[in-house]
Amino acid sequence: MSTVAESTPYPVRVEATLDPNLSRGLWLVKWLLLVPHLVVLAFLWCAAAVCTVLAFFSILITAHYPRVLFDFNVGVMRWTWRVSFYSYNALGTDRYPPFSLQDVPDYPAHLSVDYPPRLSRGLVLVKWWLLAIPHYLVLGLLLGGGGYAVSGSDGVGLAGSLGLIGLLVLFAGVALLCTRRYPPRLFDLVLGLDRWWLRVSAYTALMTDRYPPFQLDQGGQEPLAETTRDAALPEGPGHGRSVWSGGRVTTLVVGSVLVFSALGLLVVGLLGAALDQEERDADGFFMTPSLALSTDSYAIASERLDLHTESATDVVPDQLLGDVRLRADPRSSEQVFIGIGPTSAVRDYLSGVGHVVLVDLRDGDPVYRTSPRETPGGAPAEPPGQQDFWAASASGGQDTTLTWTPEDGEWTAVVMNADAAPGVAARVSVGSKLPALQVVLGTLLLLAGALFVVGALLVLLAILSAARADRAARSRS
Repeated sequence: MSTVAESTPYPVRVEATLDPNLSRGLWLVKWLLLVPHLVVLAFLWCAAAVCTVLAFFSILITAHYPRVLFDFNVGVMRWTWRVSFYSYNALGTDRYPPFSLQDVPDYPAHLSVDYPPRLSRGLVLVKWWLLAIPHYLVLGLLLGGGGYAVSGSDGVGLAGSLGLIGLLVLFAGVALLCTRRYPPRLFDLVLGLDRWWLRVSAYTALMTDRYPPFQLDQGGQEPLAETTRDAALPEGPGHGRSVWSGGRVTTLVVGSVLVFSALGLLVVGLLGAALDQEERDADGFFMTPSLALSTDSYAIASERLDLHTESATDVVPDQLLGDVRLRADPRSSEQVFIGIGPTSAVRDYLSGVGHVVLVDLRDGDPVYRTSPRETPGGAPAEPPGQQDFWAASASGGQDTTLTWTPEDGEWTAVVMNADAAPGVAARVSVGSKLPALQVVLGTLLLLAGALFVVGALLVLLAILSAARADRAARSRS
């Protein structure tokens, strides 16, 4: 680093003043007091992420970070730093953080970032991931694996809740509890670590091209603070203005949440569409993996399947399931029979016949209930293929398949040997066309598109309104 760079303050300034009258035990319940801030910040982080993405493309095309987006993201970082200083990143004050994006002069924690007049188009492509890797590694060691991860690459999260900062702040809390005194040297070290991750966060959030220094600037005041304090303040009409009113912030946040919701639905819809295309067989059926079924008795029956139309919604089962397919491959030279029939007719046919009922799967293995329960049961009077109550049936060797269109009623599926001999063994799979899935996926994609359009319009409306207010403030100055 050059001598000029070393004598020039870093454009991200983080300062704080230790409260001399800290409570002994308030820090034990601050996690509860923080809930309102964490809820609000969760939405603000969402909006800041959208602003960072927009800034990325703006820098890539124009080499400029739009001022209104810059001010908003700095405001979110400033809010986050105040909450961090109050909470478990420092425990430096008991004064509750204000709900504001603006700097609060009388609050003991402050953050400012110099607005860059121009940024590198090339660096914007690599600095937030490739160039920042050394800092990620160092911060990972200093803060612990999870300490920096929660801050995110956009720099608007709460870092240090785990790792070294968390441990040091815990020591400070114990000292407060026992002595009502925060060790000054410990405070200086904690502030140095906080300053480090905030500098890296601003760099990876594209707010500056100046690489964060590998140094631990300890203490509540920035280096060269006395000689550069005036330079730390934004110049011109930007200083002190508040173009991000409550209405604009709310509009931006709502739009950003809608955009992220749309992206989530889009991912689900696209993954579902890919699954829909890849997992169907040649005939358009979703088939389960084959399950090995076997019994020494005469039949394997399923539990009762109830299909009933709800008159209030007029939903027909075949509209939800589509055609159902049952496929069986015998595991011996026996011909296999598979059939689906009304439960009452199947029960009458198997009455007094030794068979088992498939009731569950445990670790991928079938679980049966033996029936009849009190007597061993005998052979059926006639082979299953001679019965006329089956809604759908098939018999044969390998790849024996039946296709059935579901109807209202109570149904039971049966697997037997075609000649009704004992000792049934087959690999069975079941599938359905699930036409409703394509309707659901199409609805998800349409909803994602609608939410994205509405969200993008709200984001654009908030940014344009803030930009107009910014221009008006500059013209008045």
